[in-house]
Amino acid sequence: MHLFDWILVGVLNGAIILYGLIRSRETRSSADWFLAGRSLPWWMVGLSLYATAIDSADLVAVSGATYILGIRLFVINWMGVMIGWVSAAHFIILPMYRAGMYTNAEYLEARFGVAARVCSTLVQVQNRTLVLGLIATAIYLVLAIVCDWGPHAWWAVVAMALVATIYTALGGLKSVAVTDALQTILMLIGSGILFCVVWSNVGGWTGLEEKLAAHQRDLPDQMLHIGHDTVQVKNVQGKSAVEIERLLLVGGEYDEREQQIVVRTPAWLVCIALAIVGFGYPIVNHTQSMRMFGARSEWDLKMSVIVSGALLLATTFTIMMIGVMGRAIHPVISEMPLDAALQTRDSIYPLLVRDLTSCGLKGLVVAGAVAAFFSTCDSIGATLSSLLVRDVYARLIVRDREDQHYLRVGQWLTPLIIFGSFGYVPLLIRERGMMLFLIDQVSVFVVPLLTIYLMGVLTRVHRSSGAIGLLIGVAYGVLRLLAPMVAERFAVVVLPPLMVNAYASYVFSILITAGTMIATSLLLGWETPGELLHQERTGWLRASQLRVSQIDPTGHVSRSPAWPVVLGIALVVVGALLSLVIFW
Repeated sequence: MHLFDWILVGVLNGAIILYGLIRSRETRSSADWFLAGRSLPWWMVGLSLYATAIDSADLVAVSGATYILGIRLFVINWMGVMIGWVSAAHFIILPMYRAGMYTNAEYLEARFGVAARVCSTLVQVQNRTLVLGLIATAIYLVLAIVCDWGPHAWWAVVAMALVATIYTALGGLKSVAVTDALQTILMLIGSGILFCVVWSNVGGWTGLEEKLAAHQRDLPDQMLHIGHDTVQVKNVQGKSAVEIERLLLVGGEYDEREQQIVVRTPAWLVCIALAIVGFGYPIVNHTQSMRMFGARSEWDLKMSVIVSGALLLATTFTIMMIGVMGRAIHPVISEMPLDAALQTRDSIYPLLVRDLTSCGLKGLVVAGAVAAFFSTCDSIGATLSSLLVRDVYARLIVRDREDQHYLRVGQWLTPLIIFGSFGYVPLLIRERGMMLFLIDQVSVFVVPLLTIYLMGVLTRVHRSSGAIGLLIGVAYGVLRLLAPMVAERFAVVVLPPLMVNAYASYVFSILITAGTMIATSLLLGWETPGELLHQERTGWLRASQLRVSQIDPTGHVSRSPAWPVVLGIALVVVGALLSLVIFW
């Protein structure tokens, strides 16, 4: 990195952050801090949704995942997130928006009781702080490799987190949404430049195929086609026959000649699992629903996902292909020109930035990665603060205080959340594959929670079924994670091999959670369609809901209601065609 590169990084990101601090002066109430006073236009909500979905983790950790899985990972965005955004805007989030809710967890108490609400909050805190830790680790790798700072790069990461904490705590959603929109533009420029440079270096699509084939004959099919089965290989060289037999208890075939256990997962099952990962993201993740709640009208809410969806369709290929092209350039991790401690699949993105970009271009790419860090770090900080304040603190601990009290609590929680997430960093560095680790964790907590939201909105399951279904669904997820260890140590089969498969677990998690809720309802009865069984009656929670519900939800000008529907369907169709036809 030259001086000019650092000037680009500092000036571009500094100007955006300064503007966010200026806008923070408009924040005077909890409605302003948590929901931006429901004043955000559709294009700003859309840009913020996109910026939150694509962060420095996507630039680094997702590149590390596509380095292994290839373009099948694109299904998360092209199908999962696309369907999730459209479904959330038109069906899942809309009744919450109309009720003046501040968080998606509030809906769960209205539908299933306070236990479901608190459990939802805790699940989101666990999942999103893990993502924050992943983002911090990702930007560390960028600074450590591109800038050659080594371990000292952590000091820069801490400083950046501190800056994000300050403007998020002062301005809340309004500052976050404004800076997200500007940071999106910077991030797109940086990632676009890197794609063009690396694409040219590998020789386009034809050169990419040739380079992959030169390393391994069937590697182009594995990396460049979604419809290719996923093959996971575990080296068992040196293990005894008894140890190998125990490992096979959770699935796989033993290749005696190669001394490895091979697990094959059909392409269709991998596709379904990755689509579920993406689908759950905008529904369960309050980082996304919080932005939709801040829309100034229902039309703006629905139209915002058209902006974010169009950007995601257009940029998924350019962002996620970095890891695939990196596999062609550096096919063996242990031979990457890096210190041994940094030789991981997640290092491929910063390694390509270091080696293939020149002065000026390097600064723009790093500026984009830094902007991506800020855009999601501030978003998650504000989101989890709002969840903890409304769904735990104000609901169970201090119920009836003035509005400014809850505003201050939310502001002070922000640094605790952002810096508390650093506790995940040692685990993520040791894992040496951040995105795949995150995806594996999603099936344990997030998928059962997703199922409860869907069952609550789309069915009449009994009020008590929410907490019971979540408990059983999470129990299955935890048991699945423990099953390989139990089999290896004690030769005990706790689940059939198919239920232990990481990709099949997504389908089983939904079936087990939904089945439990249906069985509970068959015993206890079914609820009246559309009825919310709990509403706040008094105190700050109710007063704050009334404040935002009084804002005109129809918008100030006449707009065609058909456009969000037609465009939403078009985006879903394009995403499905890309996944199931063009790249299958």
